[in-house]
Amino acid sequence: MDIETTNGLLNRKLRMALVGGGQGSFIGRVHATAAVLDNRASLVAGALSSNAQRAKASAASYDICESRAYESVAELINRELSLSADERIDFLSIATPNHTHFEIARSAVEAGFNVICDKPMTFDFAQAEELVRAVEASGVVFAVSHNYTGYPLVRQAREMILNGELGEIQAIRSSYIQGWLRTRLEDEDQKQAAWRTDPNRSGAAGAFGDIGTHAYNLGRYMTGLLPEELSCHLKIFAPGRKLDDYGHAVIRYENGALGTVTASQISHGRENDLSIEVDGTKGALFWRQEEPNVMVVRQNGEPHRMYTRDPNAPFMNDSGASACRLPSGHPEAFFEAFANVYRSAYDAMINRASGTAVEPKDTIYPNVYDGAEGMFFIEKSVASSANNGAWVPFSYPGSRR
Repeated sequence: MDIETTNGLLNRKLRMALVGGGQGSFIGRVHATAAVLDNRASLVAGALSSNAQRAKASAASYDICESRAYESVAELINRELSLSADERIDFLSIATPNHTHFEIARSAVEAGFNVICDKPMTFDFAQAEELVRAVEASGVVFAVSHNYTGYPLVRQAREMILNGELGEIQAIRSSYIQGWLRTRLEDEDQKQAAWRTDPNRSGAAGAFGDIGTHAYNLGRYMTGLLPEELSCHLKIFAPGRKLDDYGHAVIRYENGALGTVTASQISHGRENDLSIEVDGTKGALFWRQEEPNVMVVRQNGEPHRMYTRDPNAPFMNDSGASACRLPSGHPEAFFEAFANVYRSAYDAMINRASGTAVEPKDTIYPNVYDGAEGMFFIEKSVASSANNGAWVPFSYPGSRR
């Protein structure tokens, strides 16, 4: 991929292809919006549905011209590769159900295209391991849309923790609580519920794979602690459902810390309530996704400190401030956090294209190793739960600090 740069800056927009996101999609539209938020990319091509007719019909709503509205991923990759370097796409975004991620991602990686993939990264851990090997062999930039890592105060917290401001981390409590699957919406032809509760399309876990992975990833991202063992209980509360709709895991970390991850999709009145508390020897912090522009830091004997998202405030560190787009008091939330993952991945894509070495593991955006660790988390959680919550080894070799 030949990208003209001057002083490390791109002289044109990156060109994007979207896979998934056809009529009725939620997350595809989010990807498309986040990708162009900073005016650094253009959506120029897509294979928007596994149904060829729907794929073509969906293109106009994304301003994709008819000639680049492809009927399949294979057609997309082959046709784009046939274009000249100054026309073809630079990266491909995957916004499809879990069971399709691997084949799409592997095909794009082997063709040399950078990839941004929705989570969970693959259907199972074996696929994740194979995808890691493919990315390592190709050298492409591969990001996973654990989008909550893009919130300014999450990045603020990460830098504070890694710099030792909270002391030694001893406990992490993260949870993601929803209520939308309290009843069996999958029996009512609700598209999102249908595939997320189907083991043939979602994978080995339901709620734990869908949102529990977000809660786990957030703790790993903020603290850098490496896990050692895991004990998990998964439960199906809606009669007849095939995958878990509630679960709770306890994690032992290498430094002796304990963590908990709770995921629910059957809690009345709860929407997208992702929250995390981190306890250290010098202090503790709390952040909640539904109120993302506030973080509370506590120390015994001192007033609680409320951090607000303010790029100009002296208490903001570089990671937090650089993730902000708006002045204080103007809420930034889901789309902007999603866009921060894209923006960080774009920097790496440009470095790769200009011949600059790209760091594969120590990235501000979630990468292929984080995606594989998420699949490892699902595999170990399911295995532990099947054995009545027995402790199982949980140390993924590719983990980053």
